[in-house]
Amino acid sequence: MPSVRRLNKKLAARFGGAVRAAYENGVVTLTGEAPSWAEVVEAGRLCAARGKYTLVNEVRCPAEPQPPMKLPAVRDELLEGRSFDVAVIGGGVVGCAVARELTRWKLRVALIEKEHDVAMQASSRNDGMVHPGIDLRRGTLKQRYNARGNAMYDAVCAELGVPFRRTGQILCLRQKWARYLVPLTPLYWRSMGVPCESLSRAQVLEREPGLSGEVQCGLSFPTAGIVCPYGLTIAYAENAVDNGAELFLDTAVTGMELEKGEIRRLHTNRGSFSARVVVNAAGVFSDELAQMAGDRFFTIHPRRGTNSILDKKAAGQVKTIASMLGTADTKKAHTKGGGIVSTVDGNLLIGPDAVETPDREDYATSRASVENTFRRQGRALPTLATGDIITYFTGVRAPTYEEDFVICKGRATRNLVHAAGIQSPGLTAAPAIAADVARMAVELLGGAAQNEAFDPVRRPIPRAAELPAAEREALIAADPDYGVIVCRCEEVSRGEILAALRRSVPCDTVDGVKRRVRPGMGRCQGGFCGPLVAELIAREKGVPLKEVQKSGEGSWIVCRGTKQGGDEDDA
Repeated sequence: MPSVRRLNKKLAARFGGAVRAAYENGVVTLTGEAPSWAEVVEAGRLCAARGKYTLVNEVRCPAEPQPPMKLPAVRDELLEGRSFDVAVIGGGVVGCAVARELTRWKLRVALIEKEHDVAMQASSRNDGMVHPGIDLRRGTLKQRYNARGNAMYDAVCAELGVPFRRTGQILCLRQKWARYLVPLTPLYWRSMGVPCESLSRAQVLEREPGLSGEVQCGLSFPTAGIVCPYGLTIAYAENAVDNGAELFLDTAVTGMELEKGEIRRLHTNRGSFSARVVVNAAGVFSDELAQMAGDRFFTIHPRRGTNSILDKKAAGQVKTIASMLGTADTKKAHTKGGGIVSTVDGNLLIGPDAVETPDREDYATSRASVENTFRRQGRALPTLATGDIITYFTGVRAPTYEEDFVICKGRATRNLVHAAGIQSPGLTAAPAIAADVARMAVELLGGAAQNEAFDPVRRPIPRAAELPAAEREALIAADPDYGVIVCRCEEVSRGEILAALRRSVPCDTVDGVKRRVRPGMGRCQGGFCGPLVAELIAREKGVPLKEVQKSGEGSWIVCRGTKQGGDEDDA
């Protein structure tokens, strides 16, 4: 039990009487007001104590209020009266992985996602790195699940047909004194189960000749790897649906009915339904979902991170994952400083940074974030140039104040499992988290029969340009659409685009196709192939071109026609 008097003394010294702490049932709750969001976060960090209690931060900031969750516009009764054994709330990588794991049993599984597609938030807005676990504290859930998840990646990606490369990671040091200490440090990481070897300056530059001449030595972590995060999430979702799970997109949980410590009914914009067990995998909204369920004992404080993608002509500068120790901003807690990542698709990715924000869906990208990240990473790779950027994007992490995952059954609500507080290394940990969360859900159900028809194998869409010549010729002979190139930058064929539109997880937007088979991911960013992709969607889905959207609700591409007087019917 914490000393509430001591906590309030610390708060009074910093905030006067504006913020107060109270303790009950293993939870410290902060209340009051702060003049800025940064100070709300500061109050939470001041009182957080991993392992002793959890923290709920209810300090308000009238000057920077948290915007409410953006809800889908659709309103219907699709789910009204339905009943499921398990409802998984959240279509990110963890939610989709959990849904897939649950189909190993004979269960009625619902996967609920408020966006128009899976992997629309943090699971498509990260660097795709499979972490070796070098910056994790011993004994945390992050450390435990990262180690297990990392070891599962080769098998999981082989089953799901998802490209995965163990590129390894090189951590460089530029201090001369490090040459004497670094050879001793691998013992520490090996004690945590993380393979590691020390590298001399010559060995670092032999592996990565483009790195800075300031490098004195380095550390190599061979279990680090890279995967396409949205590709993996989509693959998990497809395999879950193929094995019997039902996916409901454009569906937001807006409330719950509780009775005697259990969730009896869930309300959505598409009707109300029941589930015997609910899995909370709602990402940045997981604490709000816990509040609905009467089981809130943690708080998410959103943290933005911006990444930049470089043209493939710049990819040869780094072949692994590289960073220079000391790129993090030491004035800001929990800022890793990012890295230089050789992606699975042949680009370089630079980032991310870390900026606290009150907005859980704040995907704005600032010039300052990009320039600051390049300045830091330029210490490791002097040839980095912002002129090589072809796109950039921002994601929002979902950390708790304890900076650890929340993977457990509900405390006050009996038919609830939390998979919350998922931030880096959440992508790495996802396979292991999913296995445990699915097991917890089945335990709450009192057991379930094995699904003997479960098929762990997902058959990916063929990438015609990557096939050996004989296989490509055979594919084109069987389906000539694979011989028609639509995206010249990424060499994506019409056959691949049509296949993406016909998979078990619905896809009817330009960005949805882009995430599945990469048209528009190259240098021109869809400038040439975008209209062709939109036309294929319109034709395949049987809708007018003006109804095709870029990413979801309200993102129309075509407003009206330009021929025959601009009649809208021509669009």
